[in-house]
Amino acid sequence: MHIRSLKIFCDVVDRRSFSRAADDNDISQSNVSHMVQALEERLGVQLLDRSKRPFELTEEGRRYYDGCRQLVRQYEELEEEVKTLHDAEARRLVVASIYSVGLHHMSAFMQRFGKEHPRAAVRLEYLHPHRVIEEVENEDADLGIVSYPKETDTLTAIPWRSEPMVVVCHPGHRLARETAIELKAVAGESFVAFENGLAPRTAIDRALAQNHAEVNVTLEFDNIETIKRAIEIDAGISILPEPSVRREIAMGSLAKIAIGGDGLFRPLGIVHRRDRPLSELARQFVGLLKADAEFSADLVPASAFQLDEAPA
Repeated sequence: MHIRSLKIFCDVVDRRSFSRAADDNDISQSNVSHMVQALEERLGVQLLDRSKRPFELTEEGRRYYDGCRQLVRQYEELEEEVKTLHDAEARRLVVASIYSVGLHHMSAFMQRFGKEHPRAAVRLEYLHPHRVIEEVENEDADLGIVSYPKETDTLTAIPWRSEPMVVVCHPGHRLARETAIELKAVAGESFVAFENGLAPRTAIDRALAQNHAEVNVTLEFDNIETIKRAIEIDAGISILPEPSVRREIAMGSLAKIAIGGDGLFRPLGIVHRRDRPLSELARQFVGLLKADAEFSADLVPASAFQLDEAPA
């Protein structure tokens, strides 16, 4: 049996379309249909239930797809390994990151890493947190950078750094004149929050409750940039990672207030699949990130926090 037939079958399932699988492999849709039918005839079972729209995998089809996907991946990895034996750096590294890590910050890492590994194909993608996890779980990304990293059955997490959180408000707000406050001082304030279910929301809600600071949530967003825009029009205050508001603080469009006591911190971590050891290229990239965190004076070393149990 030709490995290409197995790959095309997997593409049909992944793309949920015969036509898209045909386009991906530069062959006709009829050829794709014939290949899948040939597999079914050889096995003597129906792999796809075509009576439903879109089609669905049968029980036998699901088991066959899982096995084929693993075989195809192993074959592709073997081919890549053989092709690059003469040059260990001629490899691929895909890093998926949440937006709030910072375009400028991560771009600097990528440029530096690219200079150190000129023959490596390295790509950085910015995605929402759940998409970062999906990309790594589906092996579309080698590494994922997320906040509040959590280990799962399929993913392991490497602590990277911990960013101090600050109260952020409009420059005209009554709190803007303060340099540091206890969290209980924000009780009763209009609050621009992260959406429910996001790890930062869980951590911030917990901290507010522990400090008996009940706020009035007026707006909810799924990203830091939109929260900052809402604060700039004085829609409320929020609690955000300090590095994420430096530009606005310098421009004077926002004000920040340090959180007294033990403070509040946002842990960042690097996730990768548990069942796949990191490539040498990925290990070196992780080493570059961790070295930066160790020597950045405004960050808390990764060793200072444990992996959070909040959802990633």
